Amino acid sequence: MTTPPAEPTGREPHEESRPASRGRRRVVLGVGGGIAAYKAALLLRLFTEDGDDVTVVPTAAALNFVGAPTWEALSGKPVSDRVWDRVEQVPHVRIGKSADLVVVAPATADLLARAAHGFADDLLTNVLLTARCPVVLAPAMHTEMWEHPATVANVATLRDRGVHVVEPASGRLTGADTGPGRLPEPEDIHAACLAILDTSRDVTPQVRSHRDSVLAGLRIVVSAGGTREPLDPVRYLGNRSSGKQGYALAAEAIARGADVTLVTSASLPDPAGAHVVRVETARELESAMSAAAQQADVVVMAAAVADFRPAEYAESKIKKTHGPGEEELDDAPVIRLVRNPDILAGLVRARRELRDRTGEATAGPMIVGFAAETGDSSGDLLHHARAKLARKGCDLLVANEVGAGVVFGQDDTTVHVLAPGGEVLLTAGPTTKAAASAAVWDAVEEAVDVRPPRAE
Repeated sequence: MTTPPAEPTGREPHEESRPASRGRRRVVLGVGGGIAAYKAALLLRLFTEDGDDVTVVPTAAALNFVGAPTWEALSGKPVSDRVWDRVEQVPHVRIGKSADLVVVAPATADLLARAAHGFADDLLTNVLLTARCPVVLAPAMHTEMWEHPATVANVATLRDRGVHVVEPASGRLTGADTGPGRLPEPEDIHAACLAILDTSRDVTPQVRSHRDSVLAGLRIVVSAGGTREPLDPVRYLGNRSSGKQGYALAAEAIARGADVTLVTSASLPDPAGAHVVRVETARELESAMSAAAQQADVVVMAAAVADFRPAEYAESKIKKTHGPGEEELDDAPVIRLVRNPDILAGLVRARRELRDRTGEATAGPMIVGFAAETGDSSGDLLHHARAKLARKGCDLLVANEVGAGVVFGQDDTTVHVLAPGGEVLLTAGPTTKAAASAAVWDAVEEAVDVRPPRAE
């Protein structure tokens, strides 16, 4: 006996078999026209191995690098770059509206520009306009293109609209070029997407099941960058901190499932999935950190705070001459400095007062400090780090050596994580700041894991 064919439903075959109880995510994988398009095939595999329902939407240029048969074989679904295919299903609207996540890898400079300006000249840009879910763009292009003011402005526009633009990696590009602009590894893009989905209220909590990190779901505050203390409208006192270590810490915490607030003075692109608070001076940083710490489970004070600031601010530029057409001053002006607040010590003091007031021994966040030291005739890096740990009273202290050409602005570092008694729990490096961040969070996870649960 032959079973009669099922009545048409207007839905695609994959929708018919989609288990409603499993909560499969509908992922749209956009592919831009760059040489890194081949890596998107690996990203597709990571999503499908998670059980996700993936629709690949390449641009016409992308199909010059990886053909439609490859995408169709890996996704099990038809692939098109045109709005005119299967018009009866209105794909230019339906695909974006029905997605739980849209991720584009690689996102070329041209694609970023078209997305920022709302173009809708192919299927992928239509999907980006109709999507009402988290959108993640993973750029890949030559360094000159990534750093061009037009691209910088386009990325800023997209981020202002809530699009998650993942920071590109630095490394070998097409040909002999090396620098920032390399597509992040598929595993890193996948981890960033999962972290973003974890913080989206529109996605089933089942998404968290892939991660067993102690940090998953914790509220974490990270500070980054060096503060700037204005002297006049043109000049300021500051330091060489780039903020790269703090940003790496924020990105790693997000990848582990944490809800991250990044308080920063740096001008680096926002880490995907972070809530970013911009500051400039030490007093602005103190205010932002104090407010954010009240709801935090872990606070990491990685910013390089200026110890001093000018006592007076000149409303106009300080001149080196007596006036227009006059000779230069014989002596340079004397700048009187005053101390800036000790933000780390203030956070520890506020937590101690909270514990005294509530009687809760675990009230308030775990606090991790940073010590950027150069070493001198009175002691080496660890000597000064232990002294700082004793003065500040934080739960862990991360010590790293700094100086001209060392750590500040560089991609590599060496860190030592110290326990309250001064014991070195671990040393990582010389290694990348991303790897150092992973080591720091490993130490934090062990410390958090042994603390009693915090009362709400």
